Amino acid sequence: MNGPTLDFSFLDATARGSMASKHVDESLDAIDGNMHECNFKAPAVEDFEGFQREVINYVKPNHGTTTLAFIFEHGIVVAVDSRASQGPYISSQTVKKVIEINPFLLGTMAGGAADCQFWQRNLGIQCRLHELENGKRITVRAASKLLANTLYSYKGKGLSMGTMVAGWDLNGPGLYYVDSEGTRLKGQRFSVGSGSLFAYGVLDQGYKWDLTVEEACELGRRAIYHATFRDAFSGGTVSVYHVGANGWTKVTGDDVGELHFSYYPATPVDDVDAHCGGEGKKEAEARAATEASAMET
Repeated sequence: MNGPTLDFSFLDATARGSMASKHVDESLDAIDGNMHECNFKAPAVEDFEGFQREVINYVKPNHGTTTLAFIFEHGIVVAVDSRASQGPYISSQTVKKVIEINPFLLGTMAGGAADCQFWQRNLGIQCRLHELENGKRITVRAASKLLANTLYSYKGKGLSMGTMVAGWDLNGPGLYYVDSEGTRLKGQRFSVGSGSLFAYGVLDQGYKWDLTVEEACELGRRAIYHATFRDAFSGGTVSVYHVGANGWTKVTGDDVGELHFSYYPATPVDDVDAHCGGEGKKEAEARAATEASAMET
């Protein structure tokens, strides 16, 4: 690249006084001159923030994931996939989408991975400071409010987050949905991400309040698997957590490729009708042949 060469020899020189000051001034002049402008030229617009908001439509970032959580009789089950995508490209299959805020609190990731990781770890710091200041563990309700307040203060700044805060406190289990617009909702069942509609289909069909822990974990695992099968932006592994009175535990972490052989119907097409109480293809063909033979005679 053509242009002036910066001379930083004054950093190692023994010169003092006016000579050293001269070298510093010359270097600073070069940095503020044409060389700096050629390399770091800003758009020639009056409203730079408005320009940034406008050009984001040309970039069109795509986000995809599937996360879910639900409360049942014995606590909360949290299940997530592990795929990260950059538009049409799979950038990672091993993203940890459950943020372990403290031994009794979990957060999930959907949207921008960096945004979710940074602000939920920041929430962990706030929760710890609350515990040190008040001498007791923060409630799930208060933790979700802290996160919602933080995100609302950055509303319109480009954050992309759709998270759930799940945990157990003195009031029992708690589950909240919080997003980058500052929305905060309390609920019993949530699914967030591009594959959430598929997960809801399985979750709503199989959910019961009196599920055992094993049944609830199986329901969460199965819902995430079916979402990864139908949604191109979800995949990797299915991680299942259970939150109880003694804190959270990670139950399983299974590759969706292996789960495919357990969950996807393996019944041959010919036998589907027979399996559902009707007649199969072979039975139908035999019946048709008998009727044709009877008609000929």
